[in-house]
Amino acid sequence: MAEYIPSPRDWVREQVELYEKSGGTQGNTLRDTGLPVILVTHTGNKTGAIRKTPLMRVKDGARYVLVGSQGGAPSNPEWVYNLRANPNIELRDRTEVFAMKTHEVKDAAERARLWQLAVAAFAPYEDYRKKTAREIPVFVAEPVRQ
Repeated sequence: MAEYIPSPRDWVREQVELYEKSGGTQGNTLRDTGLPVILVTHTGNKTGAIRKTPLMRVKDGARYVLVGSQGGAPSNPEWVYNLRANPNIELRDRTEVFAMKTHEVKDAAERARLWQLAVAAFAPYEDYRKKTAREIPVFVAEPVRQ
């Protein structure tokens, strides 16, 4: 079994711990905003270690939209590279846990449609897009068919 390496960021590590320790009943919102977050468990592309990342909850039917904004920083968050290397994830949405497979959205029309869903769920995404010169990666996570 791969080793779990917690985030070096205190607030991320603490949120992940609370989310998991409570079975998804706590730690499932972005700090004091009340906006829902999901927890994505993925595999490190360099280390092979287990990583856990809270992301804004953006739904598209049974699918989830994962936005690599990193607050409009000039570089992608590490999880983007992890999903590009290994698209299989576990996604926790409050008390439910799903095995999912991700893919990066490259089609411009689909990307634009999903971007609108993301901004509707979390308006600051639009500010983040204006703040950075990079194209913010958008992924879709879909349930793994058993």
